[in-house]
Amino acid sequence: MLVLRKASKSTASHLVRHTPASQVGRWQRSTRGLATPSGGPYDAVVIGGGPGGYVAAIKAAQLGLKTACIEKRGTLGGTCLNVGCIPSKAMLNNSHIYHQTLHDIKKRGIDVEGVKLNLPQMLKAKDDSVQGLTKGIELLFKQNKVDYIKGTASFVSPNTISVALNEGGESTVEAKNIIIATGSEVTPFPGGAIEIDEEQIVSSTGALSLQSVPGKMVVIGGGIIGLEMGSVWSRLGSEVTVVEFLNSIGGVGIDEEISKQFQKSLTKQGLKFKLSTKVLFAEKKDGKVVVTTEAAKDGKQDTLEADVVLVAVGRRPYIKGLNLENVGIEVDSRGRIVIDDQFNTSVPNIKCIGDVTFGPMLAHKAEEEGIAAAEYIHAGHGHVNYETIPSVVYTHPEVAWVGKTEQDLKKDGVRYKVGRFPFLANSRAKTNMDTEGQVKFLVEEETDRILGVHIMGPNAGEMIAEGVLALEYGASSEDIARTTHAHPTLSEAFREAALQTSAGNAIHF
Repeated sequence: MLVLRKASKSTASHLVRHTPASQVGRWQRSTRGLATPSGGPYDAVVIGGGPGGYVAAIKAAQLGLKTACIEKRGTLGGTCLNVGCIPSKAMLNNSHIYHQTLHDIKKRGIDVEGVKLNLPQMLKAKDDSVQGLTKGIELLFKQNKVDYIKGTASFVSPNTISVALNEGGESTVEAKNIIIATGSEVTPFPGGAIEIDEEQIVSSTGALSLQSVPGKMVVIGGGIIGLEMGSVWSRLGSEVTVVEFLNSIGGVGIDEEISKQFQKSLTKQGLKFKLSTKVLFAEKKDGKVVVTTEAAKDGKQDTLEADVVLVAVGRRPYIKGLNLENVGIEVDSRGRIVIDDQFNTSVPNIKCIGDVTFGPMLAHKAEEEGIAAAEYIHAGHGHVNYETIPSVVYTHPEVAWVGKTEQDLKKDGVRYKVGRFPFLANSRAKTNMDTEGQVKFLVEEETDRILGVHIMGPNAGEMIAEGVLALEYGASSEDIARTTHAHPTLSEAFREAALQTSAGNAIHF
């Protein structure tokens, strides 16, 4: 369902303060040949060049707004592109190829000898992917005439930003509208009981750059980040144990049935799990890291020894150095910038999007908000449907979902039906020898309207897009069941699950 909201228009009108002549050369060097500040006001300035920020800047420029983006990292793309989504997917893909070569391709009639891991080359391939994409965003800025300012932003007033330039010196930027998109950072371990050094005790950032495969790895946190990075190093030869405080894996939003199947799959791959277990602290001893845990059920303590410990207990909004207090921007108890349904902060001409405010910390959520925020500035309306934002775990098999879970529907007292189809019965999955998992539909009993789609299996992250479209346009399971899907494809499992939901019987199962 599309939601259009009417936004109030800001009456602020301010001029850009020109850069002092002594700093023009420095600023031009910092923007590396991209468009530089010129006469006339900025209609929009975006603070942060991550997925939400750079998309907001490009969209604003495409709508005809004079736009600048301030980013202090020195490369665009934010956490996602530089040390998150993109490099982790490179490592997940390449570690899967390595693991498959060692353990799977022989049965496919491919004999390979002398297979060995070249970790430096694998890390270089990851870095090359990141570098190419960051340069690509710079090119998009140039094509769309977005001024790219490399530096650290802080508020002087609601329309004035001071920028400490990366190459030295300071400048001041003024604009009618400002979008905060500064993202998030790794949440430190509660109470400071574990100190991250990015060598033996690492965050997701350090886990992407380990220079050798640890003999044993303990992952603190069984959410998406912990499972993905644990999978990478497990495939490359590490003995991985995941410690999770909750009694299930996969994090917020995963369906309980899928979560249990997912854990079984990862266990078969060699990962070990200690659920309903609290980590108390970790300390280095004799070149190792000893992790002390406590069982939630009986309080029994235990220890785990590891070569590397990955702390993956979540992320928190990043607002350091913005000087929000200078302009009176409200922040809640969790450090999130408070906004209304049009992304306005407590200061009307300053909007906020992405990880630094409410909602799931997902790159594609931030991107949608970036587009909508630019549209609000330009035309007074925009939209993001938070009910149709998908989540994906890029392990193997992949896990993806959108919409409601069974536990959600039970809690809300909704009468619903369930339909399932296993990849074991899908012809393409069988020919690919990759049959683990299923497609699961949840529909409203009375109307057959699709309420949730959950997939565990090959290419789940790609296939979930069909589920997103179905929810966005209010489709029923019968609508999907009556839509032709090419044969043989994995997507036929999606249709068969819909058929089983709407008609009570799938064709091939």
